[in-house]
Amino acid sequence: MSLTTVLTVFLLLLLSPLAMSSRATITDEVTSAYEALEEFNFPMGLLPKGAVGYDLDRTTGKFRAFLNGSCSFSLEGSYQLSYKSTISGYISKNRLTSLTGVSVKVLFLWLNIVEVVRSGDEIELSVGIASASFPLDNFFECPQCGCGLDCNNGQVRKFKLNPFVSSS
Repeated sequence: MSLTTVLTVFLLLLLSPLAMSSRATITDEVTSAYEALEEFNFPMGLLPKGAVGYDLDRTTGKFRAFLNGSCSFSLEGSYQLSYKSTISGYISKNRLTSLTGVSVKVLFLWLNIVEVVRSGDEIELSVGIASASFPLDNFFECPQCGCGLDCNNGQVRKFKLNPFVSSS
């Protein structure tokens, strides 16, 4: 065996564990950010239409989803949501934490949504100091930038709210 072959095999053996633990863009089984959400038991409607990519480190759960620019829309005329072009955080089954890039307008203030938890048929969105639960079926459809959930006829679909809002 030549010295070059030995060095090549040594480098491959040395670097292969690093490649396995580094950031991985999933392309074999999961082909989109929406499918990645579903893999962790979340509905795809947590992201607006038009996600152009994502990456996920399976060892830590750190993820980033990429949109084609910033995005905002209203739901039921009272909830205004805003997404930055990059959304990041940590994902595990039924839980998104340390979320950045998504905010909601409450009264006159824009508050960052920092955590999303799925509990049975409910999705709880937390802004840190308070949270609100919504039925899971509100998130089966992906909203569209600019017009939300009903872009065909200009009417905004009703967004169901669980009346119980809790403070953290």
